[in-house]
Amino acid sequence: MNSPLPSEFTQKLSTLFGERFTTSNAVLEHHSHDESAYPPVMPQGVVFANSTDEIAQLVKYCNQYEVPIVPVAAGTSLEGHVLPIHGGIALNLNNMNQIISIHPEDLIAVVQPAVRRKQLNAELKDTGFFFPIDPGADASIGGMTATRASGTNAVRYGTMRENVLALTVVTASGDIIRTGTQAKKSSSGYDLTRLFVGSEGTLGIITEVTLKIYPQPENISAAICSFPTIVDAVSAVIQVIQLGIPIARVELVDQLAIQAINQYSKLNLKEQPTLFFEFSGSSQSIKEQTELVQEIVNSFSGENFEWATHPEDRARLWQARHNAYFACLQLQAGSRIINTDVCVPISKLAQSIEETQRDLQQSWLKAPILGHVGDGNYHVLLVIDPKEPKDLEEAERLNSRIVHRAIALGGTCTGEHGVGMHKIDFLVDEYGQDAIDVMRSIKRSLDPKNILNPGKMLKI
Repeated sequence: MNSPLPSEFTQKLSTLFGERFTTSNAVLEHHSHDESAYPPVMPQGVVFANSTDEIAQLVKYCNQYEVPIVPVAAGTSLEGHVLPIHGGIALNLNNMNQIISIHPEDLIAVVQPAVRRKQLNAELKDTGFFFPIDPGADASIGGMTATRASGTNAVRYGTMRENVLALTVVTASGDIIRTGTQAKKSSSGYDLTRLFVGSEGTLGIITEVTLKIYPQPENISAAICSFPTIVDAVSAVIQVIQLGIPIARVELVDQLAIQAINQYSKLNLKEQPTLFFEFSGSSQSIKEQTELVQEIVNSFSGENFEWATHPEDRARLWQARHNAYFACLQLQAGSRIINTDVCVPISKLAQSIEETQRDLQQSWLKAPILGHVGDGNYHVLLVIDPKEPKDLEEAERLNSRIVHRAIALGGTCTGEHGVGMHKIDFLVDEYGQDAIDVMRSIKRSLDPKNILNPGKMLKI
């Protein structure tokens, strides 16, 4: 049980924020969960901040009274990132949702943290540019930065790590710092931008993000192709990547996930392991890419491409892929999903998935596989009944095997979802205790009272 918030502390918040500070049960409950399978955890208060200066003052109060603070916007995280497991304040950033500036001539955009990725791309549409990082959910840019998100376009455009140029951050002491510049490169000082990208709110609160943007492709074509086995599909992807064919996206969806997608999105896709491809560029470059990929696909028993050439057909196809998580939730009434998120070297991808399949075949859990296999990242969606302890125990057993296999193959426990609460124990296996001690020393240096999203990323 968390101690009550100090009365002097709550009085200061009431003075600073007025009605934008609340302890209403309905609001607390709304901030008690994310998209993970963890049970709800109530904060002790919620603050709706409007500016960096307000956040800085709030953090100073939290630091003074040693009250935890957990930033949240879209709440789409899958690893318990925004659960206030030590109580304290849930900092709702959704009022900070402005696109500050767009500089097409420099290929950059500057945004507040609660700007959603779809909102940004709607604003960019008429400029001829777009922001490519696409994790599926309509996540906030601040959350995507904090978790080092990626998604379907990462095979061509990289992750948030490669696409964030600069940040404004409020530190645990309430100071406001600027990291990075609007220049495309710099060799000055420590790379603080990369330190905060992926820090999951444990080192500072991100209040402004400067992003790279890209010219919209001249042409886009999408296609799907089914295979007799998932290993055939993965082997085709490996060869495509190793030959350096510049595809825009390639997604794997296994037979069970296709069944779920068909039911959820009212499609009629062939219920076999399937690759979703997207090609972009000039008409000639797309023609060359597709001819090469088709030849590779055929050599692994893939069927001819089924094309989605009209923008609305292409959008419907990719929306179905993005909805796969929610589609798989419908495989079992009242279910939740424990979502694995490993990433391995591309040469080890087929081995990793094949051995994982053998594990899944020996389990009673429904467990569709999908992923951004162009960069070696795949997910097993372990469907559980949250009221059945044996389901949760089995899911965690399978997850542990999948993660340790990936690490043994030179991979990582999380390719894009982040650590949150769920993957803390795997970090020692991945990095070794000495590296974890370095991470802890950074945390203690920047947040000595452990008020910033405590209980996430590292055990302190």
